[in-house]
Amino acid sequence: MQELSLTGTRQTIPAGTHRTHRRYMALWFPYLPAERIRKQLSHGSAKPDNEQHPLVIVAKDHGALTIRAMDQKAAGLGFQHGLTLADARARVPLLDVEALDEAADQALLQRFAGACEIFTPLVACDGHDTLMLDITGCSHLFDGEERMHRAVARIFTRAGYTLRATISGTPDSARALARFGHQQIIIPGDEAQAAHDLPIMALECNSATITALGRAGLKTLGDLASRPGRILAARFGPELVTKLLRILGHEDIRITPLRAPPECCAEKHFAEPLMLMDSLFGALTRLAQEVCAIMEQQGLGGRRFEAVFFRSDGAVRRVTLETAAAGRDPHSLMRLFRLRMDTLADPLDPGFGFDALRLSVLQTEPLANHQNELDGKAQDQTSLDDLIARLITRFGQERVLRFIGRDTHDPRRVAACVSVLSGSVPVDWHTPERGEPPLRPLSLFDAPQPIEVVAEVPDGPPLRFRWRRLLHEVARAEGPERIAPEWWLPGADMATRDYYRIESADGHRFWVFREGFYDQGARPRWYMHGLFA
Repeated sequence: MQELSLTGTRQTIPAGTHRTHRRYMALWFPYLPAERIRKQLSHGSAKPDNEQHPLVIVAKDHGALTIRAMDQKAAGLGFQHGLTLADARARVPLLDVEALDEAADQALLQRFAGACEIFTPLVACDGHDTLMLDITGCSHLFDGEERMHRAVARIFTRAGYTLRATISGTPDSARALARFGHQQIIIPGDEAQAAHDLPIMALECNSATITALGRAGLKTLGDLASRPGRILAARFGPELVTKLLRILGHEDIRITPLRAPPECCAEKHFAEPLMLMDSLFGALTRLAQEVCAIMEQQGLGGRRFEAVFFRSDGAVRRVTLETAAAGRDPHSLMRLFRLRMDTLADPLDPGFGFDALRLSVLQTEPLANHQNELDGKAQDQTSLDDLIARLITRFGQERVLRFIGRDTHDPRRVAACVSVLSGSVPVDWHTPERGEPPLRPLSLFDAPQPIEVVAEVPDGPPLRFRWRRLLHEVARAEGPERIAPEWWLPGADMATRDYYRIESADGHRFWVFREGFYDQGARPRWYMHGLFA
């Protein structure tokens, strides 16, 4: 641990957190809900800006409609969040009012997050109107942070959204400066100086704390930084000091991206948007060769791949495929991607062209180089894996199934069909002793079929039974095999079953059961569950 002293403030922080070298970009959309609604309302019936009334977005709070968001016109009139709609109309009678739709706003923000992945794969939503990008090591791809900043702003400005973006050394510093500051790019190490004149509202504490700080004469973060940290923590709580340190750039908590970073990836940015699919496939082929070479160096193979297409209008398309076994052959990978794109329900539309392309490996497994045996068994397995991969790509993994055995005594659950890519570990199938008949049929009726039975004693095996209108005389019977329901699983309230293996006089073999007992009140019923070959 080391002691941090900044203009009189002393606070103990973990060693190594001072002067972080990571870089973050905060994107704040101050009028996101209003601009989204304006676009919906003006579709096909646009009005000039001078004919539009101020727009406020309201939601019910303690029985009253209060303002939760607004457009730039309403903000210019001095409206504040939390103001009741009645008070707002008393000031400005002509208002456009819409209901708050948090789900639609969050969906739009996540669409923006997808568009920002062209700059970095580490993108997170910070609240309902802010995106946080970890751009560490990415700015050189855009000729520096200044050009990267302009490129980000250009995407959303063209789409018609107001944006304030700031680059700084910690997420909290970038967020506070984007919302309450004026600088766009903070030089590493200058976070404290840049935040010195920010108002105390940049702490985004509760209103009681903000009021108490104002009454104490603390108007800016610089005023707070000049006070001993232990006194601030004792009066306002340690959370306020922690928040202050993060805004001043002394503590970096990183971000949790919406999508986990890929195992490895390769990307290509185009000087001019690509519109021809052949050119796009050519670029994707080169990226496939790059990621396969990386995996070969690391002794890995890919199981799940994703191609991301960034369109010039900000739209993002993702094409994902999975394979039955780990592989790193670029030719097989491209064959699967072509097959996958041919089967898309919504074909890939280049629009005005694609600006960038990224190929990511989302899941890898160890894969060693091996030589085929003289009998070609390894090659046969490779062919089978390739066939399964093509079937999955064309029909989807939920339609390519495999059989597995389960560790259970219930014949209804002993076998199951799961996806061929499922990680379920099957149990060994029961193998009868040589020369012994099977204990159970290989296939069962999906729903046991009712039969009419005549037995010598109520709990004994059947003497004859009628099934599908035919009467069968029983020559031999073996049983019962009593199977109780598994009490720890759903459906445990079913009755106990007594199973019998029987052979009819004409040589046919059946597997029947009686459900319930005679001494339990209700009359038990008999069912046909399967046939022996």
